[in-house]
Amino acid sequence: MRVVAGIAKGRLLSAPQGQVTRPTPVKVRQAVFNSLESLDGVAGAAIADLFAGTGALAIEGLSRGAASAVLCETDRAARTCIEKNLAQTAFSTIAKVSPLSAQAWLATALPGSVDLVIADPPYRFADWSELLELVAPVLTADGLLVAESDRELDITNQWEVVRCKHYGTTVVTILGVTASQDLHPDFAKGDQP
Repeated sequence: MRVVAGIAKGRLLSAPQGQVTRPTPVKVRQAVFNSLESLDGVAGAAIADLFAGTGALAIEGLSRGAASAVLCETDRAARTCIEKNLAQTAFSTIAKVSPLSAQAWLATALPGSVDLVIADPPYRFADWSELLELVAPVLTADGLLVAESDRELDITNQWEVVRCKHYGTTVVTILGVTASQDLHPDFAKGDQP
């Protein structure tokens, strides 16, 4: 297991100035990844961090043995910080920073290509139902979605709650796609995406 000094000790490497980026508190980040590790959801995983901010969540996953990460961030200053943090942690070779919005990236991602999706949008994010609809086809059959929000989410029967925990005003929900769902309806049985 690779552990990066600073990330493992809970220090944030770099963050853009201002109020646009709201990093996940260190204790929450560590608790989330401890839960994910207990679910075998990190080692070897392909991660998509949809609202990357500083990149700390994806970097935490990479430091715990994830194989790769795509970090989506539309803010230029935040992308610059992410690049710096990836370089400082030596994860630049296995991580890619995308300037696309979460929804735009999900619309272009290959079906079944991601093991772990992290969604930590700005608080009061109103498009959870659209985001959940876009995430489902991108996940592998046993993939997980970590949704960080200011409230509990209304989820459809397409999803099952694996774990839900409150950290002050933050609600972290780990979701899996229900086994009865056909994740990739565009592909006939036997076809490869």
